Amino acid sequence: MHKLRLKPKFSGCLVGAAIGDGLGSWQEGKGMTESEKVEPLVEKLRQLIYTDDTHMTIGVTESLIASKGFNGEHMAQTFLSNYEAEPWRGYGPGPPQIFRMIETGEPWNSAARKLYNGGSMGNGSAMRVAPVGLLYSSDPAKLREIAYQSSSITHSHELGREGAALQAYAVALALNTSSGEELNQKDYLLRLQDFAQNRLYKEKVARIKELLGEQDKARVVTVLGNGIEALRSVPTAIYSFLRQPGAYKDTVIYAISLGGDTDTIASMAGAISGAYLGIDAIPGEWKAKLENKDYIEALAERLWRLTAFPYEY
Repeated sequence: MHKLRLKPKFSGCLVGAAIGDGLGSWQEGKGMTESEKVEPLVEKLRQLIYTDDTHMTIGVTESLIASKGFNGEHMAQTFLSNYEAEPWRGYGPGPPQIFRMIETGEPWNSAARKLYNGGSMGNGSAMRVAPVGLLYSSDPAKLREIAYQSSSITHSHELGREGAALQAYAVALALNTSSGEELNQKDYLLRLQDFAQNRLYKEKVARIKELLGEQDKARVVTVLGNGIEALRSVPTAIYSFLRQPGAYKDTVIYAISLGGDTDTIASMAGAISGAYLGIDAIPGEWKAKLENKDYIEALAERLWRLTAFPYEY
């Protein structure tokens, strides 16, 4: 795909993720709801305030740009600096403890294992991994390597790292598919299933295909999940995108309607949808309410330039 055609997709991905996060945060922890009740939320909100999901996605992007690729120590220090500047973003108890361990000298790639025996299998690394999918979209092997490494800063369990890699690859596939052509859902899922190395994720991707068109949200949640574990949220985000790949709004609203960890699932679904459709597919009134939108778009453009014109950096 021509480099210039990717530019609005980079912006669509990062802005799409932030809006999904900001809107989804209002339903976090609640049960399933009708899709028709979600959209009026935006009309009531004066501003879409994002959570730690987007705050850490910004950190990933900032570090990738500054380091011209992945540098684990730099990314960990970026997370720490951003957290100290805005600790009120809704961080869970784990990351701040890991940041403090790193601050006192623990290596960036071992702190998480010391805090959690076996590592965390949560979705905290998948929620922020979209920039990795954008930067390494043309090299699946490198994408997996960097997704695993970036995950290991806070989520070193196999299921956490694999969830981050699968989400990054879902973004990459969406980015490299022209928004002007209809998405081949069967091929998209086959490529995701082939990419997944963990058996449990392969099985989840297979179940996504079975559920396409399913009207019973309770069954979708039972099979795919809506929780904080990567295994019970990354496949759900991918499914939310594939139900209506041609409409960003419908993707995000559906993800939120499933209840549970709505900010993260809607953020991941929004990232995939935005990477496929581009920034112009996101409703203008939604973009207008997103805090720090201009900065997020500026980061997206810089990340795109690093990808399109690496020799300029």
